[in-house]
Amino acid sequence: MIPSIPLAFARQPSEAPGTPGAPPFVVAHGLYGSARNWGSLARAFARKRETIAADLRGHGDSPRAYPISYAAMAADLGALIAREAGGVADVLGHSMGGKVVMTLALTQPERIRRLIVADIAPKTYENPQQADYARALLALDLGSLTRRSEADKLLAEVVPEAAVRAFLLSNLVGSQAEGWRWRADVRGLLEAMPGILGWAPPEGAKPFEGETLVLTGGESSYVRPEDREGILALFPRARFQSLAGAGHWLHADKPTEFREAVEAFLA
Repeated sequence: MIPSIPLAFARQPSEAPGTPGAPPFVVAHGLYGSARNWGSLARAFARKRETIAADLRGHGDSPRAYPISYAAMAADLGALIAREAGGVADVLGHSMGGKVVMTLALTQPERIRRLIVADIAPKTYENPQQADYARALLALDLGSLTRRSEADKLLAEVVPEAAVRAFLLSNLVGSQAEGWRWRADVRGLLEAMPGILGWAPPEGAKPFEGETLVLTGGESSYVRPEDREGILALFPRARFQSLAGAGHWLHADKPTEFREAVEAFLA
């Protein structure tokens, strides 16, 4: 078994009694993301139950550790649930985080009561753009930056979408006086990219028999109709729901509809 590391996380205590007997709600972000990206939604979910947003291995404020793999990230998240959530949780993962929580469900099913997979399928993706993003970040000369806006201007040559640049640059921390650095382990993520884009069922995995929601963006192509057979083979109790007008970042595109769909499933 891969040794786990203690993950950084943001806890939002419940603001209401919630559903009796309901476990905490744990959220796993996508590639280049962090718990911070889920701040407003985590606070909204906390109106009904305690919510914990994790920084996955190689991301946010969590330690840099290797390998950066789904087996390792799932082990880390399982240890977090055991330590901080009383041993079992309802779990949501978006994109890369969705593959993490699927791996956890297939290897430590006792840690998950209900599973939500947001806009990702258990399959290999051909998406060289994700590696291009990492290379573009590493190509920035942090030593010459005087302000964040300079990094945005330089990155625009490779990443024309302003929203994507803002998301990627959420990993840039520091100042000219104290020095700039990447919060995420960008080089480690680049080296791990084939595994992150890939998928192989965990060794010895058995289908997860818990209730599962596969929530997708209506404008996203990450989960296609032909993927359902493979999903149901691993998650036989999966149900599928699409959010109209949402892309791959469905929780950012349609936050209210996303929250309502998650809460309805958990209820």
